Amino acid sequence: MRITYLLEDTPISGRVRTALAQADALIARGHRVRIATKGAPVTWRASRAEWLYVDDFAGIEDEIVAEPPEGFEIVDDEVFRERTPRMRQPPRVLLCGASQDETKSVDTGYGAAAHARWFHQRFDLIRVSPWTPSREEPLDAVQEFHVGLTTSEMTRLTHSCDVIIAPEERFSLSTAEAFAAGLPAAMSARSAVDLGDKLIEVLEDAALRERVAAHGRELAEQWRAENVAPRLEAYFGVRASRPHS
Repeated sequence: MRITYLLEDTPISGRVRTALAQADALIARGHRVRIATKGAPVTWRASRAEWLYVDDFAGIEDEIVAEPPEGFEIVDDEVFRERTPRMRQPPRVLLCGASQDETKSVDTGYGAAAHARWFHQRFDLIRVSPWTPSREEPLDAVQEFHVGLTTSEMTRLTHSCDVIIAPEERFSLSTAEAFAAGLPAAMSARSAVDLGDKLIEVLEDAALRERVAAHGRELAEQWRAENVAPRLEAYFGVRASRPHS
């Protein structure tokens, strides 16, 4: 298969990280993948893809020309851990996403943290965003705020945390990485109060944390590159090309 991915820009983001990981996974199975972009060269992540730097996408031809498909997140092998250390004191609770993007529901995550603290939970809130914080963010509730982390930096930070608040309705790359790293998650509640109650349960119940973390690691196997690549091939309607003997 010959495919050209179209990337409007190349900032550090889950979407671009996923696109590069998809390209590498397909290349590993014998396909040729190019990435055409109007953005700057990527210096924060290596990729085996060919790069085309263009002013516009008109005239680009290939067997398949498409934007990187959503819903095919890939977690790098370095993120996976079979065991996680004992929870730190105070625990480090991770909340990812740009608050300016309403689909990330970061405000719900902040509300969950505030609710848990109201009920005497002590923890450090660790924020990660591709963008600088908005003026509306309650930064006095945050102990660390990280902006625009590279892939390796995000892995180190995830490994330094104990729990993730995941208020989004669908899995994001950061949530998938947290599962692979063995972080138990408070997630998918109807409101900040519900999500906060889930966070309290995870923080207070060591047996529950262990069960949730183990289930998360099992789920994360679907996001290994070797498992995502066949689904990508099916999405594009092709079979893996095999080298000639």
